[in-house]
Amino acid sequence: MPTAPYGSWRSPIDGDTVARDRGWGYSMVTPHAGAVHWSEARPLEGGRDAIVVRRPGGAPADALPPGCSARTRVHEYGGGAFTVHGETVFFCNDADQRIHRLDPGGAPRPITPAPDVPFGLRYADLRVTPDGRRLVCVRERDARPEHVNELVALPADGSAEPRVVAGGHDFFAAPRVSPDGTQLAWLSWDHPRMPWEGCELWLASLSPDAGVADVGCVAGGPEEALVQPAWSPDGVLHFSSDRSGWWNLHRLGADGVEALTAVEAELGGPMWVFGQSWYDFLADGRIVCTYSSDGVDHVAVLEEPGRLRTVECGLTSIADVTADGDHAVLVGASPTSSPRVLAVDLESGELTPLSEDEAEHVEPGYVSVPRPLDYRTTGGATAHALFYPPHNPEFAGPPDERPPLLVRVHGGPTAHVTPRLNPGVQFWTTRGFAVVDVNYGGSTGYGREYRERLRGAWGVVDTDDAVNAARALAGAGEVDGRRMVISGGSAGGWTVLCALAFHDVFAAGADHFGVADLSGFMDDTHKFESRYTDWLVGPLPDAEDLWRERSPVNHADDIRAPVIVLQGLEDRVVPPSQSERVVEALERNGVPHAYLTFEGEQHGFRRAETVRRVMDAQLSFYAQVLGFEPADAVEPVALVR
Repeated sequence: MPTAPYGSWRSPIDGDTVARDRGWGYSMVTPHAGAVHWSEARPLEGGRDAIVVRRPGGAPADALPPGCSARTRVHEYGGGAFTVHGETVFFCNDADQRIHRLDPGGAPRPITPAPDVPFGLRYADLRVTPDGRRLVCVRERDARPEHVNELVALPADGSAEPRVVAGGHDFFAAPRVSPDGTQLAWLSWDHPRMPWEGCELWLASLSPDAGVADVGCVAGGPEEALVQPAWSPDGVLHFSSDRSGWWNLHRLGADGVEALTAVEAELGGPMWVFGQSWYDFLADGRIVCTYSSDGVDHVAVLEEPGRLRTVECGLTSIADVTADGDHAVLVGASPTSSPRVLAVDLESGELTPLSEDEAEHVEPGYVSVPRPLDYRTTGGATAHALFYPPHNPEFAGPPDERPPLLVRVHGGPTAHVTPRLNPGVQFWTTRGFAVVDVNYGGSTGYGREYRERLRGAWGVVDTDDAVNAARALAGAGEVDGRRMVISGGSAGGWTVLCALAFHDVFAAGADHFGVADLSGFMDDTHKFESRYTDWLVGPLPDAEDLWRERSPVNHADDIRAPVIVLQGLEDRVVPPSQSERVVEALERNGVPHAYLTFEGEQHGFRRAETVRRVMDAQLSFYAQVLGFEPADAVEPVALVR
């Protein structure tokens, strides 16, 4: 095995490989009438979201014609963009944000009115009433001083305009109609809360013409986060609540709320997008679910209240769990397998691919398998991460050299990373980088107490945990402490900038559409997150000085490490103005940097050509900063000094 400096190893994984990976581009798994539909991101088709269907005995096939994209921009993050009734598909069309109806043999046709301004009416979380006559969904409409969110109902044939079913709260989600069509449940919450801080579950009677009466709150509150209300086939309302400190499954009985599970694990998660599913009802009345424990996802069956049986199936990263008869259908991955739509036999754990069973983009011999990393952070607390050592069967590093480290910081900030095959990580490990994916304090998956660490401490706890992960690995001799870099997007980009401004640990940083200035961010961002900083830092006007102190753009003069900044020009969550202020400060101070912008990209890069360029640019950037020569041809990036 030849020896070569870390970072300079030749790799079979290039930017095209990362661009082809669909990652968590599979979502909205929907078994119905013997078929399974799902949403599928297509980076190679301009980033559109296709709806794919697999019928019994058949292969996956597109349900939408070419050019159609099923995506909603409600809350900007979307989700819940389609639903199915019989053979008819209802979906939110990205091009106009209207709901379209697609009948067998026909073409999509809009069933909601054209707004007065482009994208002025947006819909999400679509559900059809059991008789198929109406849709109930979330609507977000343009208004001043901020958008108005409400629940609406409309005829499934588009014969009348939507009518408001519920309003008066800042946000709504998860309208769910009972199996007999006589009751409607939904979630709501108000500023300044985010739904994972606290929300309410409402129940009302529902008339045949979609009128509601006898509205009452049945669970939730300012300090109780609920997700996924769902009706069992026999008409019992279920939901997941974190009232115990962990998201556990509950149901609404005659005597009130009853806990069905009581585990120190997460059977639920943060509601950043609509339509997520952590559990569903099997044909025999049992419940199939996923739970997260110590950073790893599991499939389980609730055999009866209080008895949860884990299904050993090899998956460690799971989303959108649904039931189809006696088996589960979900999106699943492992450290050696990319996300796929899979059917899971709940007795044997056998997996059957439903999505296209294509070859993995990373050959098994090149896969770096992560190990959990628990380490000490500020105040003696424990933080969590996944550590990927460098690995390439064709190369070894010099015996007197330690590998460079890439610290990855997830967004959210209340997201979390789990072990799954990710070409975006293996791109680096096959070149000789070590990678650590940090689940800093505030991440979900470890209970409410762990995510409450970030309350009032954004920019401190997340930054300290990222810095201390790097220090722990350098102190253990696993990586070269002089060649450590940090990368993150959105809230992760904020952490990158904070780490570079307030600490002298990293040799460079990559800021992907990161928050830089709290005041500017809150002035320009969308409604959904417009008050999030009240919880993350503190409310105005009392916390005005703290906002200024925490914002890394106000300390950009202290950044001396080179920075690459990457920004989508149509981003309405973290607008380009945030990145522009950082770049202005870097230019003013003569700090080496690069600034790349991308037309047509919103919050998160979706197009193959963008992903390819981002990977090449980062490799070129790190090579220049850390002093190695990439073995593979990449499109270089020029540093401004």
